[in-house]
Amino acid sequence: MDRKPTIGLVAGGLGAYWPQFPDLLPTLRRSAAYVSERISGYDAEIVDVGFISDAQEGAVAAEKLRAAGCDLIVGFLTTYMTATMLMPIAQRSGAPVLLINLQPTESMDHSTVDTGQWLAYCGACPLPEMANAFTRAGIEFRSVSGFLRDERAWAKIGNWIRAASVRKVLRHGRHGLMGHLYPGMYDVSTDLTMVNGQFGGHVEVLEYDDLRVRVDEVSDDEVAAKVAEASEIFEVTESVNAEDFAWGAKVAVGLDRLVTDFDLDSLAYYHRGLDGEQHERLAAGMILGASLLTARGVPAAGEFELRTSLAMLIMDVLGAGGSFTEFQALDFTRGHVEMGHDGPGHLAISAGKPLLRGLGVFHGKRGWGVSVEFDVAHGPVTLLGVGQTRDGRYKLIAAQGTVVDGPHMKIGNTTSRVDFGRDPGDWTDEWSASGVGHHWALGTGHRIADLRAVASLLGMPLTEVG
Repeated sequence: MDRKPTIGLVAGGLGAYWPQFPDLLPTLRRSAAYVSERISGYDAEIVDVGFISDAQEGAVAAEKLRAAGCDLIVGFLTTYMTATMLMPIAQRSGAPVLLINLQPTESMDHSTVDTGQWLAYCGACPLPEMANAFTRAGIEFRSVSGFLRDERAWAKIGNWIRAASVRKVLRHGRHGLMGHLYPGMYDVSTDLTMVNGQFGGHVEVLEYDDLRVRVDEVSDDEVAAKVAEASEIFEVTESVNAEDFAWGAKVAVGLDRLVTDFDLDSLAYYHRGLDGEQHERLAAGMILGASLLTARGVPAAGEFELRTSLAMLIMDVLGAGGSFTEFQALDFTRGHVEMGHDGPGHLAISAGKPLLRGLGVFHGKRGWGVSVEFDVAHGPVTLLGVGQTRDGRYKLIAAQGTVVDGPHMKIGNTTSRVDFGRDPGDWTDEWSASGVGHHWALGTGHRIADLRAVASLLGMPLTEVG
């Protein structure tokens, strides 16, 4: 899927001013051109409908933006304008609206300013009016105020544009759900109708036989090519059995075909299996291919964790990666929380060259084969989980910390030590009480500002665990 959001842009001011102050409109148009240029610099498709001066022109712009199918509409308040000019745009487009008030410079030259020059600084004047009218009409209100070259303001605008990309991917995404629920995991159980109703997109229910038939068609040459690819990406430890490596590579090729055939943007899977039958072997051979998929932007999560694969996708769209994660241990000596998983990891955020390690058994699961081992790149990180409340509503749950150095297990798990700057037991209690569930996504960078914008555009609450 093309992840670029479509950003609608409309600038405006009150047309009654133009004959009164001949220099005002040219000044405002220059500001609007600068804003258009800056927004065009983001990884987005821009639909700029120009400058509006009255309610009639606002209605025409509304139809253009409605037809464009925008993921976010930016309304630039260049000076005073009436709410009637932007209300039809907000009402008809079906897209969230961001109002920006960016005056020409940090402050006016008060000793020389005349009325026409002052009006170029008056984008704040209509902002409360817009907010009041939007609120009364049931339209969500968000804004950024600053000046044209205010990088603090542009950082906030960037948050909204990245959030619009997340909204687009979720609204149009196709999410695979293959196999069955891990027995006994009440928290993992996910209502597919609620996923569609709150995130949008489509959940494609798959059987392991959909993978089996594609794996059966994989040739020896394709297996050899995938083994060679993996050998370049991973440090292959002596514990890896050649037969298990080849099987993981064969399943990886089959997974590539499955994702292509069903046009998937994410995948969650699990199968228990019995006595080494074919489906158990497929499930045990998933980690290599699932990690390779995750690294190229198609997050794959084990244990049927659809909500976590969605969290991983959100983090990936934000440029943070997003690795399948759970608690592993608490280190009270060093003050760290150890977390990771024996399942797929996001190779792009590994601290070094990831390892392939052979396992005789996966904890809590049937099967054997190769697993991925690495530490997330040291530095700031963000955790993101998708929780569900008693009334069935989803919410985002996030925390920021720092991945630091320290000893690691060597058992074929992705493992990172995260320092949250507080007692690890207290932090763990608060995180667990948030309603996050068993698993979450771990991504690089501090992303709370982006996630606040994402939560707003998705209409979901965000719980921040300090």
